[in-house]
Amino acid sequence: MMSPLGPEPVLQCRDLHKSYGDIKVLQGVSATVHAGDVVSIIGPSGCGKSTFLRCLNRLESFHGGELWVMGQNVPGTSLQWKQLRQLRMSVGMVFQQFNLFPHLTVIENLVLAPRQVLGLQLEECQKLAEHHLSLVGLLNRADSYPSQLSGGQKQRVAIARSLCMNPAVMLFDEPTSALDPELVGEVLQVMKVLAESGMTMLVVTHEMRFARDVSNQVLFFNNGLIEEQGDPVVVFNNPRSERLRNFLSCQYCYA
Repeated sequence: MMSPLGPEPVLQCRDLHKSYGDIKVLQGVSATVHAGDVVSIIGPSGCGKSTFLRCLNRLESFHGGELWVMGQNVPGTSLQWKQLRQLRMSVGMVFQQFNLFPHLTVIENLVLAPRQVLGLQLEECQKLAEHHLSLVGLLNRADSYPSQLSGGQKQRVAIARSLCMNPAVMLFDEPTSALDPELVGEVLQVMKVLAESGMTMLVVTHEMRFARDVSNQVLFFNNGLIEEQGDPVVVFNNPRSERLRNFLSCQYCYA
């Protein structure tokens, strides 16, 4: 069943609401993402950015509104296992923390999901893992354990692991926030290469240069709402709201 909200977007939501008890975290969020879009989601801490991202692959439920992924309606609460499995195969996610299995080597971490979830043969999984490790520049660390890697390398492995599931969309939840400053660049470079390859991406980030230079759309969240959105040049050079102007001025003070 196709989305009634527009012509075949990869991901689309309308009027999403999410609360934790009496605390309203999302208060009517609407967005449309087409194939190849790179959407940066910016805003102050606690404004709903990460919660929004987690609703998109149903790590969090939502209490109102509509969500469509690859033309399929995704319910906000009850979701059958088959639907959830298909959603997680279509939508990859990279978190702040790397979440690698410490007792497995790098290549074993990458092989696990394609083998168990997609049901691919081991040899095919290994070729897939090697391809994506090469993409992120870590094929030479295939037999290393996570404890032997830097934070930047661990995050690049986490990106490669998500790519092994061949997702249609990649979600990044502040992927550089847990890294030492000198390691941020290597992760952003991998993400830039992915963007240039045509990967559809939604990125919650405090890296304003990435948002400005790599994205083709920016969403500014404030108090659970998208307060401004549009082309990065417009959003960064001509912010309409005082809240966005103040946010950007503070970000550039520390850039």
